[in-house]
Amino acid sequence: MKHSKFISFFVAFILIGWGGHSYAMSFDLDSIAEWGKFPRFAVKTYRWADKFFNSYDSTYVVPTGQRFNVKFKMDSWLDTYSFYLVDDVSLRMVSFPSTSAGFWLSYMAVSVGYDVNLSRWITGEKRTRRRFDFHFNCGLFAAELYYIGNDVGTHITRFGIKDNSWPVNLDFNGINTRMLIFDAYYFLNNRKYSYSAAFTFGRVQLKSAGSFFAGFSYWYQKYNFDFNRLPYEMKSMLPKEWNYKYAVQAKNYGLKFGYGYNWVVGRNWVVGISESPTIGVKRGYISVEANPKWSFSMYNTLRVSGVWNLRKRWFVGIVGRVETSLIYDKEHTLLNNTADVDICVGYRFNLW
Repeated sequence: MKHSKFISFFVAFILIGWGGHSYAMSFDLDSIAEWGKFPRFAVKTYRWADKFFNSYDSTYVVPTGQRFNVKFKMDSWLDTYSFYLVDDVSLRMVSFPSTSAGFWLSYMAVSVGYDVNLSRWITGEKRTRRRFDFHFNCGLFAAELYYIGNDVGTHITRFGIKDNSWPVNLDFNGINTRMLIFDAYYFLNNRKYSYSAAFTFGRVQLKSAGSFFAGFSYWYQKYNFDFNRLPYEMKSMLPKEWNYKYAVQAKNYGLKFGYGYNWVVGRNWVVGISESPTIGVKRGYISVEANPKWSFSMYNTLRVSGVWNLRKRWFVGIVGRVETSLIYDKEHTLLNNTADVDICVGYRFNLW
């Protein structure tokens, strides 16, 4: 009997999570509940959790009425690196832009998808810049895991002494950066404000509202810059202790605080903004340091969006994101910015 209950629950989970076709049984949750006591318990638990985690004031937020959505998404992004060194020397790099496109399938709070690197097709270069994103969000909280990597290269746009630096247009390929970020945060005004309505298209905001949010953030950084490839007159202005190479490897732990607001600017139109600084500590090394040590760390994420919903089925969205990290010691400061723009067209539907 125990094995029978387990099999029933497992089959129900597969049907709910993946939505495969079956002609011998119904996808309807009431039908699944009739399979036995344990499937009935699983369905009741699911409905309780859905109500608990996604309970909104219907004057402000309503569900789309559809569990699934499929969307075509185009994503373009680039990153910048600004060094501020001793003796007022500054160095600024801007990466080559990267664009990808693909299809994503979402079921309730979870999304999966696949993107094709269009930049590689257009330029013919073997680009290896990568960006991976995973999102989970409900009414009460949101969680995100994403990875950014760049070993393609940049070009130097400015170099020299502060207030007397000169513009440069020099390709620089001595770069290899990695960043893995995990965020989890809770929305205080979760009954009137929906983060999903503005940024993941899982709800519809009917009336303007905002909310403070707070949570935890972890990010891992690994940067390597090989400045041996620079002209000598530029290398000579870098800190001697770097020996023409700059490296960072650190684990960061921080508290995230922020505020989001959704404006309903017209029928079916929503404009969202979200600002969230993170303050914490890091353990790692910078450049030639032999042993890891603890230090202060900061990170910031700014998001803006525009969403158009048509009869709760079709939607068009554009989401912009700028992320900034700070690395510093007595000899230098490094500001790393990543700018990202997503444009998507999607359709919501039900399989049961």
